[in-house]
Amino acid sequence: MALISVIIPVYNGKKTIRETIESVLHQTFSDWELIVINDGSNDGTLEVIANIKDTRLNVFSYPNAGQAASRNRGLSKAHGEFIAFLDADDVWMPDKLELQLKALQTNSQAAVAYSWTDCIDESGQFLRRGNHINLTGNVYAQMLLTDFLEHGSNPLIRRDALNQVGSFDESLPPAEDWDMWLRLAARYQFVAVPSVQILYRVSANSASSNLGKMEAACLQVIERAFSQAPDSLQFLKKYSIANNYKYLIFKALEGLPERGRALVAVRFFWHTVRNDPGILGKKVSFKVLFKIIILLLLPAPQSQALVNKFKGLFNTSTILGYLRQAI
Repeated sequence: MALISVIIPVYNGKKTIRETIESVLHQTFSDWELIVINDGSNDGTLEVIANIKDTRLNVFSYPNAGQAASRNRGLSKAHGEFIAFLDADDVWMPDKLELQLKALQTNSQAAVAYSWTDCIDESGQFLRRGNHINLTGNVYAQMLLTDFLEHGSNPLIRRDALNQVGSFDESLPPAEDWDMWLRLAARYQFVAVPSVQILYRVSANSASSNLGKMEAACLQVIERAFSQAPDSLQFLKKYSIANNYKYLIFKALEGLPERGRALVAVRFFWHTVRNDPGILGKKVSFKVLFKIIILLLLPAPQSQALVNKFKGLFNTSTILGYLRQAI
C-alpha cells in the first residue's frame, strides 16, 4: 500500500495532463499511488493518459461533476496515509512530496504541509511569484484572513485529518479549497516548506477567471467560517472581506485591458475601502486607481500602450502587495 495518494481531477486537460502527470512520475519520493479522476473529458485526454505507462497510475472515469466532486471521488479510491491533490494543468518540482512528507514526519502535531508557489502562463513561462508565506503552527487566524496556500495543488495532508473534517463542499466552486483549508486550520497545525515547489498555471479559462462566481463563493466561505470562529477572532471578518476584494481587483485587472473588467474593479475597490478604509493611505491604492482610470478613459490600444510604458509603476503584480500586507 502506497504511503501517499496523489489525486488529479481532469476535465478536457489534453494540452497539459502529460506534463502534470510527469511531474509526479519524476518525484524523488516514489512510494505513491496516482489516482486520475477523468471528469467526463471529451477532448482526447484519456488517449494522452493511456500512453503513460506506470503501474502506480490508476484512471477512473465519471460523468462531469466538477473539480470538488472529482477530488471527493479520488478520496474514495485513495489508500495512502497522506493525500496530495494536483490540478491537471499545474506542475510540481521533483522534491515536492519528499520535503513535505519530511516536514509532517518531523512535526507530529501538524496535519498539513504546504510550500511556496510561482505562477506560469499557458505556455509554461514564468509569470510571477506567489505569496511565499512562511507560517507554521496554529495558522487559523491567518487562514481566516486569506487563503495563503493559494490553490489546491499545494498541500500534503494527513488522511486522518481529512476524515475528521469531511469532504470538499461541492456547492462552493471555485472556493472549495479555502473552505477545506479553513476547516483543517480550525483543528490542526500547519507546517511550511519554504521553497518553491508548485508551478500554478494561470489560464483565461480557469474557474477563478469567473469573477462573479468567485466573489459569491468566497463571501459564502467567509460567512460560514466566521459563524464558527470564536468571538476573539470576529474582528478579522471585515479584513477578510477586504482581502477577498483585493484579490478580485487583481484578477479583474490581470491580462489584456478591458473596460468592462475595469468597471468591475471599481466596484471591488469600493467594497475593499468599505471594509478596510486604511488602504486609502497606502501608495499602492493610487497605483491601482490610476490603472483603472486609464482602462476606463482610453481605448484598448492606447491604454495597453500606456500600461506597458509604466509597467514597473502599476502592473497588476503590485496589487498582490495588498494581499501580502494583510497577513
